[in-house]
Amino acid sequence: MEITGIFTAIIIGLIIGVLARIILPGKQNIQVWLTVVVGIVAALIGTAIAAFAGYADTPGIDWWELITQLVLAVVGVGAVSSMRTRKGS
Repeated sequence: MEITGIFTAIIIGLIIGVLARIILPGKQNIQVWLTVVVGIVAALIGTAIAAFAGYADTPGIDWWELITQLVLAVVGVGAVSSMRTRKGS
């Protein structure tokens, strides 16, 4: 992954983390910075999955890559939120 890909993943991750939190129903009991970190990690992993599957470098907007990243972010935010809820109880 090139340096521009890492910067792009970070920017996309910021947006995807917030979108994942909006998509999940109910209240997520995690801080905003943790949501952003989960989004960035989901963006990096989603890019790697898309590259491995062969749909990362398509002309135009890589919709399938973005969907993969968003699904990973939703799962990640949900998992972190449930771990923090159990830990706090």
